[in-house]
Amino acid sequence: MEDLLARMRLLTTTSAVLLWLSLAASADAETLVGVAAPLSGSSAILGKQIEAGAGLAAEANGIAIKAVDDACTADGGAAAAKEFVDAKVNVVVGFLCTDAIEAALPILKDANIPVITVGVRTESLTDRRAKTGWPVYRLGPRGDDERNAVAAKLIQLWRDDLFAIVDDGTIYGREMAETFRAAAEQAALKPVFTDTFRPQLDNQIGLIGRLKKAGATKVFAGGDGEDIAIMGRDAAQLDAGITFAGGENLRTPQGDVPYAVGTLMIAPPEWSEIADPKVVQGFAAKNIVPDGYTLPAYAAVEVAKAALAGAENTGQPLGEALTGRDFATAIGTVRFDDKGDLSQNPFRLFRFDGMHFVPLEDK
Repeated sequence: MEDLLARMRLLTTTSAVLLWLSLAASADAETLVGVAAPLSGSSAILGKQIEAGAGLAAEANGIAIKAVDDACTADGGAAAAKEFVDAKVNVVVGFLCTDAIEAALPILKDANIPVITVGVRTESLTDRRAKTGWPVYRLGPRGDDERNAVAAKLIQLWRDDLFAIVDDGTIYGREMAETFRAAAEQAALKPVFTDTFRPQLDNQIGLIGRLKKAGATKVFAGGDGEDIAIMGRDAAQLDAGITFAGGENLRTPQGDVPYAVGTLMIAPPEWSEIADPKVVQGFAAKNIVPDGYTLPAYAAVEVAKAALAGAENTGQPLGEALTGRDFATAIGTVRFDDKGDLSQNPFRLFRFDGMHFVPLEDK
C-alpha cells in the first residue's frame, strides 16, 4: 500500500513538473521577436551580425526570434513587415537601411508592433514621430550625434587653446566643420584659422605651414583618417606642435601612415570593449566575433524582453513601456527619450596612444 502511495505521489509530482514546463514553454512561445536584417546582397555581412547577436540573446533569455531578410530595400522592408504581422511577433529589432524601415513602419504601426532599430541614423525617422506616429526606437546614434558631439566635446576641451577648423570639402566634412564652428561662435570662441584642404594628397605640408603661421595648436579636421594621419606626420616633421582631432572615420584601419600619438577621435565605443564579459565569452564559445552590430542587436533583444515584461506587469502599451525607463543591457544602460532616440549621445572622446584609441575622460 505504501509503495502504491509513493508511486502515486511520484506520478503526481512528475505530472506537476511536466505541466509547469509545458506552461513555461507556452509562455516563452508567446514571446516572439522579429529580426529584420539584410541577409542577402552587399550588406549581408552586417545583416548576419544582427542575426547572430539577436539569436544568442534569444537563446540566453529563453525567447524565440523570427529572422527575415529585408534586403535593404523598400520592397524587402514591406515584405518583411507583412511576414512579421502574419507571425504575430511582439516587437521587431534590427534594420540597417532607411528605405527598408520606412516601408515597414506603416505596416507595423497598424499592427501595434514597435521597432528597435540598431543601425538607421536618418534623423527624420524619429523627428517626424508626432506626424507619423511610427513606433520606432533607435538603439544607436542619430545622424547628427557625431557632429554635435564633436562640437560639444572639443569646445569644452579646447576652450583655452588656439584652435583651427579644416575640412575636405565633402558634405560630411563640411557639416562636421560648420557645426563645430557655429557652436564655437555661440560659446564666444573663434578659430584662428579655417580652410578647406585637398584630400588624398601624399603630403599636407602647405596646410601645416598655414596652420603653424596662424598659431594653431589644436586642429579639427573633417575628413578621412588617412588625411588626418598624414597631417599628424607632417606636423611632427615641421615641429608645429599641433594636435589633430577627427570623427569616427578614424576607426577605419590605418594606411601606410600611422596616426600621431595624441590624435583625438570622437566616436562611439567599441562595444566589445565595454560589454559584459560573460556575454562576450558566450559569443567566443560559439566562435562568433562580436563586432559591428552584433552586440547592439543582442542588447535590442534584451530591451525588447524587459519592455514586454514591463508592459505585461503594468498593463501599459508596449510603446509606453519602452519610453523613459532604464534598461540594463550587455552594452550598458539604455534609455529612450520621448521621440525614441537614445537619451544620451553615444559618441565619446578617445586619444591615440601609439597603438590604440583609448577613452579620454571628459574634462
